[in-house]
Amino acid sequence: MLALAAGCGAGLGAIVFRLLIEAFTHLFTGHDDYSAAGHAANPHLPWLGPFFVLAVPVVAGLVYGPLVHRFAPEARGHGVPEVMVAVAQRGGRIGAQVALVKSLASALTIGSGGSVGREGPIVQIGAALGSTLGRVARVAESRLRILVACGAAGGIAATFNAPLAGVFFAMELILRDYTVESFGVVVLASVTASVIGRAAFGSASFMSLPDFHMNHPVEYLLFAVLGLVGALVGMGFTRVLYAVEDVCDRVWRGPEWLRPAVGGVLLGGLLLVVPQMYGVGYPVLENAVDGKYVIGFLLVLLVAKIAATSLTIGIGGSGGVFAPSLFMGAMLGSAFGAAVHQLAPSVTSSPGAYGLVGMGAVFAGAARAPITAVVILFELTGEYSIILPMMTAIVVAALVSRHLSPGTIYTTKLRRRGVDLDTPPVDARLTRHVDSVMQPVPEPLSGALPLEAASRLLILSEHGALPVLDDHGAYQGVITARAAAEALADTESPTGADAAHHPRTAGTLAQLPTPLTTGMQLADALHVLTTTDGTGLPVLDDERTLLAGWVTHQAVLRVLHTPAKVGATAKPFTADADPLPAP
Repeated sequence: MLALAAGCGAGLGAIVFRLLIEAFTHLFTGHDDYSAAGHAANPHLPWLGPFFVLAVPVVAGLVYGPLVHRFAPEARGHGVPEVMVAVAQRGGRIGAQVALVKSLASALTIGSGGSVGREGPIVQIGAALGSTLGRVARVAESRLRILVACGAAGGIAATFNAPLAGVFFAMELILRDYTVESFGVVVLASVTASVIGRAAFGSASFMSLPDFHMNHPVEYLLFAVLGLVGALVGMGFTRVLYAVEDVCDRVWRGPEWLRPAVGGVLLGGLLLVVPQMYGVGYPVLENAVDGKYVIGFLLVLLVAKIAATSLTIGIGGSGGVFAPSLFMGAMLGSAFGAAVHQLAPSVTSSPGAYGLVGMGAVFAGAARAPITAVVILFELTGEYSIILPMMTAIVVAALVSRHLSPGTIYTTKLRRRGVDLDTPPVDARLTRHVDSVMQPVPEPLSGALPLEAASRLLILSEHGALPVLDDHGAYQGVITARAAAEALADTESPTGADAAHHPRTAGTLAQLPTPLTTGMQLADALHVLTTTDGTGLPVLDDERTLLAGWVTHQAVLRVLHTPAKVGATAKPFTADADPLPAP
């Protein structure tokens, strides 16, 4: 039921997000998609001619810059890395305000000419909705992560009419894991969101492309070469993106909220020279695959897209990098296909086939997600005839990228912050079990205890949380001082007769954190502690039925305070242990 709800929310969110982009694009340009309009004037401001694009990014930056800076700084950038780290290290917790702020900021960025995509924002929007739903339902942390993936998958499915692509994007990039349980509910959310999206946008493929076919088996070698070149372009795009971001960080000395508006002057100048960079640019991509551009212009568009996307992200814009990588791949592949077709027209397909394969190759080289690349390209185009060449190029691109680059376009952003999702903790001191450091359980509270009485006991307790038992003595959860304080400060809580019918008790505020068990390693327990309110958490027996002890940050700190000794046996910590020496 929660997966269905997450899929519904993501589907509706995707509809609203697409409508916002269309509305802002028409507001700022007077066109449905300005990337295909050339140097046309804005019909609302005809006297400005094409020069209106100089002002549009500045005006939009003055709106979304303060919005992001004030309410959700994590909404800046391309979004997917923030969701990845939230799932891997924060238990799937994403602020509810992120969905609203990301929707407005990304729609303003794209509608005003920002050369970024829709997939990053909709992933973050759907993930925030799924996280909010899970926290309201007080699900366990492991299920909260899955709900985040459900929201992300639903957003992709509804936006691009690609339910399979949504599933594999969430599994391969967000959860980074494949299990039967998570796969099933993510599929359910993706299908639900896709049904809602199709009701609003129709069931046709996202991009309308002509039919392509293979002419000769030797072309597989050419597609493998295209995969190699696509990997180099994808990795080059990653490096340019973060290099431009570093330059913007070093150069800018003003307030962060003003940065998008000032940087918008540079973006507007680029759009004036190459208007095809305005927004996502799918019409330009389709023209390239249809063979409407010459080789030289395709290469210009490739370089311009790298510069425009990097600049948009560097000045503080909000948008994804998936669509730009498809754009670059289409330009690269079409140019490559046109060149080889001129050299050997009898054994090569039309350049458009290479354009489609190039889209997957560049994305695989940048994101290193080959399964997602194959599935998403198939669903976006509905073109099955070149699935084998596409798989060949994508696998080559992913392998080359893995050997030449330590990170992807998503994980590099996290590595620069010191976060490595691929490296587990290796400290031997954290391999001890929780029962070696746990303390006696504090006096539990009754689930029927009124909130005011529970608050007094929390004040007197040395812990920031206390266990709660129901009338039969069964473990009900944990009430934290933060939850009690927020409930007491809630001015909209029921009073009088309503309060009598809906009493606030320790049981109603009890939360169910990820359970700690006596046999759990300290590394896992520390991760739960750092993502949960309070200074301590209860420890259950291995059957997870009885309270066995209590573990605190201080207990883990005591273990880390003592240097690890090779071959030494750790001494269990008890409440009456010798105190630490004075510093």
